[in-house]
Amino acid sequence: MRPLRRISRKLRRFGEISPQQRALVVEAALWLLAARIALIAVPFPRLARRLGAFVPPTDERVARVARGCSPEHVRLAEEVGWATVRAARHVPFRAVCLPQAMAARIMLRRRGVASVLHFGAAKGTDKPIDAHAWLDAAGVEVTGYPVAAQFAEIACFV
Repeated sequence: MRPLRRISRKLRRFGEISPQQRALVVEAALWLLAARIALIAVPFPRLARRLGAFVPPTDERVARVARGCSPEHVRLAEEVGWATVRAARHVPFRAVCLPQAMAARIMLRRRGVASVLHFGAAKGTDKPIDAHAWLDAAGVEVTGYPVAAQFAEIACFV
C-alpha cells in the first residue's frame, strides 16, 4: 500500500504545477534517459566531440557565456535547471551530475542559450579519483551546484 501512496502523491504534485512546467519536466526526463543511454553505449571520446569544444577553464569563451545575457536567457536557464533537477529525482535510474548537465545543455541549446559544461576532479577516499560535472548558462548555476570545495575544475565544454 505504501508505494501506491507515494505514486499517488507524486502524481498529485505533478498535476499541481503548470502545463509549461510539466512539459519541461517530461522533456528533461527524456533527455536524461538519452544522456544515460549515450553514456552507456557510446565511448566517451566520441561522445565528447558532440558536447562542444573542450577548453581549459581559463579560456575566454567560458567567461563570455555569462556576459551579456538577456533576461529571457536567464529565465530559460533557471527553468531548465529546475526541470532537470526535478526530473532527475523521479526517473527510474540514477541521473547523477553528468547526465543532468548533458540533458540541461541539450535543452538550453535547443532554446538558443549558450552554456558551459564544467568538469572537476578530486582525490577520493573510496576511489582513486572522484569526478563531478556542473553546468552554467546565462550567469545561472543550472545543474550540479553547489560544487564541493574539494573539486578542482580541470576542463570545460563550450
